[in-house]
Amino acid sequence: MSARDELEQLVEAIRAGEADPFDRRWHPATLPEGFRRAAVLVLFGALDDIPAASHRPLAPAELDVLLLERAATLESHPGQVAFPGGSKDANDATLVDCALREAREETGLDPEGVEVLGELPPLGMAVSGFLVTPVIGWWESPSPVDVVDFGESAQVFRTPVRDLLDPANRVTVVLHRRGARFASPGFLVSDVLVWGFTAMVLDSLFTALGWAVPWDTSREHRIDL
Repeated sequence: MSARDELEQLVEAIRAGEADPFDRRWHPATLPEGFRRAAVLVLFGALDDIPAASHRPLAPAELDVLLLERAATLESHPGQVAFPGGSKDANDATLVDCALREAREETGLDPEGVEVLGELPPLGMAVSGFLVTPVIGWWESPSPVDVVDFGESAQVFRTPVRDLLDPANRVTVVLHRRGARFASPGFLVSDVLVWGFTAMVLDSLFTALGWAVPWDTSREHRIDL
């Protein structure tokens, strides 16, 4: 079965209520008063011009996922690695429309080349006040991508899934904020640290798909905010 077929199968199982990849202790799906709807595009594709650094046969060498690094000057989540996405506008008929519009505005991709496989359960982000729906897509006809506005993004890049799965690139990110300690999965790839919401979605997806590989969870990377 291809990676695309496995993703589609998982989305269908979630839609049927037969699977739920997320840990509700971290991100409850209830929409508190004042929270806003948002969507991100989790876009996979069989792209072969950026080779994986890892030589471990953990995933097809050409399988990538689209990410971006947020500008360091942003007030919300500055410098963090994220999926393309943002808040739902009045002109967005659906959350899928929202994810595709935001991806086009942030990376320049052509939405016509994206096959939408489905939506994942929405995740609450208490820090920013959003309820975010990850939209899973397959890049059927890849188009060029790059930073559209450097005031919003520092870089746009595709990361090989094989590198994300490699245990050598996995860390537990320990965040200290206002005297509290939080721990979550993280990835050290493409000279960046992927953590927070983005890492949680990727880690949960890989586990639900059966792609995850055991790694040393005691290897910590500390962040102080």
